[in-house]
Order: sequence, then structure tokens, then C-alpha cells
Amino acid sequence: MKFKKIAVGGTFDYIHDGHLAILAKAFELGEHVLIGITSNEMQLVKDSAGIPPLEVRRRELLEVLSSHDWVGRAEVYIISDPFGPAVDDPELEAIVVSPETRPRAEEINKFRTSKCLKQLEIIDIPFVLAEDGLPISSIRIRYGEIDIHGKLLNRYAT
Repeated sequence: MKFKKIAVGGTFDYIHDGHLAILAKAFELGEHVLIGITSNEMQLVKDSAGIPPLEVRRRELLEVLSSHDWVGRAEVYIISDPFGPAVDDPELEAIVVSPETRPRAEEINKFRTSKCLKQLEIIDIPFVLAEDGLPISSIRIRYGEIDIHGKLLNRYAT
């Protein structure tokens, strides 16, 4: 393993193939994976209509971690701000991001620098694309455009 401790974060409202790609990369590269999951109270920048409550999202995340035998190496944190423990944890070495979340990782590194902590190595994972070539996203799933694997739904809708 390349890192002792690595981080990922998200809302994890529908755990889709994009989330699985990020989680898989984190567990491939890190001995211990810090997973931030947004609280119910957190002001979400993206469209938050229809996001299940935290306990539902947390339970589903733990089920996915268990099904991949990752639970023993994971630490799930509830985050109530966009940064979570990533700005303060001196043991953290890297963070896995999508193109959408890379700017947040760069902000985290600025905070870490201001606190005299080592910057995190940012590991970019490309978007996982749906059948139509657009990124799989929770918003698209909530709107009924695609399923969690990127399969188009309502194909014949006008």
C-alpha cells in the first residue's frame, strides 16, 4: 500500500459506480481509509432535494464497505462542513477525488499549509460515464435519468 491513511468524502446518497471507483482506489492505495459523509444539516451546494437522511446513507455505505470486505480498514466520519477532519489530521497523507471534488481538495491543502501540516497528495479519478457518455451522478439518479450503473432510464421519454 502506498499510504498509511487516505481520505474520501461525499454525500453518498445513492452509492453509484462513480462512488465505487473512488472507494476502490482509496482502498487500493491506503491501509486505512477515512470516509467523510455529509450530515443532514450540512448546506449542500448541489441540488439536495430527495437526499435520504444521514442514517439511511450511512447504513448503505457500511453495507457497501462490508460487501467489499473494507469495513476493518475504514473510519466513517460525519462531516458538517466541506472539509471534515482532512484539514487537521496530521496522519492523513492523500485524498481521492473526482474532477468535481478536486477544487475542494486544493482548498483542504491550503488550510493544511496554513496549519503547518503536510499537503495531501491529490489522487484524481476520472468520472465514470453513463451509457450516454455523461458522468454518473446522484442528481441524475434522483431525477430518474439513469440507474446507479449509468444505464439510461426513460429512454423513450420526449
